Amino acid sequence: MKYCAQCGKPVEHFTPAGDNRPRYVCSHCQTIHYQNPKIVAGCLPAYKELILLCRRAIEPRKGFWTLPAGFMELGETTLQAAQRETWEEALATVEQLELYTIFNLPHISQVYMIFRAQLEEPNFGPGDESHEVQLFHETDIPWQQLAFPTIEKTLRHYFVDRQSGNFPVRVEDITQPIKK
Repeated sequence: MKYCAQCGKPVEHFTPAGDNRPRYVCSHCQTIHYQNPKIVAGCLPAYKELILLCRRAIEPRKGFWTLPAGFMELGETTLQAAQRETWEEALATVEQLELYTIFNLPHISQVYMIFRAQLEEPNFGPGDESHEVQLFHETDIPWQQLAFPTIEKTLRHYFVDRQSGNFPVRVEDITQPIKK
């Protein structure tokens, strides 16, 4: 960040009085610009014994498979974001959403919130961000072609939990060293 979003003047990077970490601060109007993690909301859409996956048409990880998910927009809830992303990426309508996995990724300042959901019916197709969308049996999941660790972990938990019928909310940290 170089300029203040309030007045347009240059900002400085230092720890303001009463704070415990460096922030961007406007030297003109004294506005402190807080930078916080982004929330990614998505769904694990199921239809009977099948799971809906999307092949990404955008970077990062273009051409790899993922669950429908993306960044929350201002003014929406996590449930609304998960439903919207499922529609945008898979042209699918989901119901019975239940929070299932939360992944903290501090090295990229993201929090993933994935909801288990049911497809109302097996109607879907590729949205603007997907090359293709397909229902998969567990044995046919393209494990080596999954886009992100959050997706693989969510799917692995799901298939284990499905055997018992118990789906606890799982919270995990995925950390990597920050490259300088």
